[in-house]
Amino acid sequence: MCGIVPGKLGANKSDSIEKIANLLSLNTDEIENKLSASWVTDEVFVPIKSVGKDDTELKDKLLQISGIKIKTEQARVYPLGEATSHLTGYIGQITSEELEKNANKGYNQNSLIGKTGIERSFEESLKGIDGLEIYIQDENENKKETILKTDAQNGKNVKLTIDSKIQTKLYDELKNDAGFFVTMNPYTGELLALVSTPSYDANDFILGISNEDWNNLSNDAKLPMVARYTKNYCPGSTFKPVTGAIGLTTNTLNENDTFNYSGLSWKKDSSWGDYEVTTLTSYSGAKNLKNALIHSDNIYFAQATLKIGKDNFTNGLDKLKFNQNIDFELSLSKSQYANNGKIEKEPLLADSGYGQGEILVNPIHMASIYSAFVNEGNMVKPYLEYKEEKQTEYLVENAISKEAAETIKEDLLQVVESPEGTAHDMKIDGTKIAGKTGTAELKAAKGEKGETLGWFDCFTVDKNKEDSIMVVSMVENASENGGSHYLINKIKTLFQ
Repeated sequence: MCGIVPGKLGANKSDSIEKIANLLSLNTDEIENKLSASWVTDEVFVPIKSVGKDDTELKDKLLQISGIKIKTEQARVYPLGEATSHLTGYIGQITSEELEKNANKGYNQNSLIGKTGIERSFEESLKGIDGLEIYIQDENENKKETILKTDAQNGKNVKLTIDSKIQTKLYDELKNDAGFFVTMNPYTGELLALVSTPSYDANDFILGISNEDWNNLSNDAKLPMVARYTKNYCPGSTFKPVTGAIGLTTNTLNENDTFNYSGLSWKKDSSWGDYEVTTLTSYSGAKNLKNALIHSDNIYFAQATLKIGKDNFTNGLDKLKFNQNIDFELSLSKSQYANNGKIEKEPLLADSGYGQGEILVNPIHMASIYSAFVNEGNMVKPYLEYKEEKQTEYLVENAISKEAAETIKEDLLQVVESPEGTAHDMKIDGTKIAGKTGTAELKAAKGEKGETLGWFDCFTVDKNKEDSIMVVSMVENASENGGSHYLINKIKTLFQ
């Protein structure tokens, strides 16, 4: 902790305060206010700002100024910095509102409390209990008799499932972009990495972030303070396997069903007006489920969803926990299939089948849904707190049929294995990987071009369950960086 002994500032007090303010990225008013507190005397140490123990250059410059004193103290440190800051969150001075909300829980106006991430979610476990001693002094201020004493208690350790090597690697791959990686063992539900970019350094909040730096962070258009994996997004074509699974489970779609259409656009009839469903590429094979997944055919899934029907489709999504809170250590945005909870128009139903319309999915929820493809139709429950006994829990049992899970898994293998598959660049000799690419087109103001999101979701098949990996990933500005294929290049080495 860097502080000032006011009586030792010397004759050029104002100049010294200005130098200190510049070095600590503070303004002089902040320092003056601390020095003018009622308890301050010339001889007392006034804490100003924490500095990192390894920042020797800064400490050397500060110690050249008269009146500066640096004390060693214990403080929370986040060793992986920006790579894990959304996940760990940070602690900070308790506010009056937080103090009122947590009345009778051992907090006082000087307490630190978890503000975001794990620090907030596990606050009750992580927080310690302050020690207290009430005693009588004699006339010389020596302790004479102890009336009451309570020993301080440290908070409990919280161990996470996160693999720091995977977390750091994936953060480094995406740190210059806006997006996320959710990495999970699809059999156990253990989350191996939760990466959101761009990020911030939680240590800055421990050391004392300046108003200027806070304003820069909170007003940054790239939203570095947002943990993107906790939000929901339009999933684009990565949603097609979900539609297929619902159709197969409800027996409203057969894997051999084919639809007749040609070209790159289609509409049901004149009742749709000028609106048409479009797809990117044509192909010569049958318009069936496998080929539609391999080629990512929007038109097939639009027609398939109409055949499945609105009630079967939405009931299937309800069973997968759409429009519901997910039981998880962090607060997650709900996945949805319509803004008002109802798909009321036929074109919207058709668009929903290929992950457009008003479909929004949380990526951690999406990882659980995709896990059903390797768990005989059961959605595994994702979790963050490490367990010695890794007994699998399911978020939803029999979310889709065993047969549907097997069919979709085999088709997603071909999305990677087939030379015509949209994710063929993910193919790795000796490793069986199933995956699905996706591009989500976001609505824009009239006359403006909407933003696009690139998705890639994949998982290992027939691999040792302990080493199995699933990745759900997204990158913004996909029209500029290559989207799904940009992500494939970044995660491929995880599987090699």
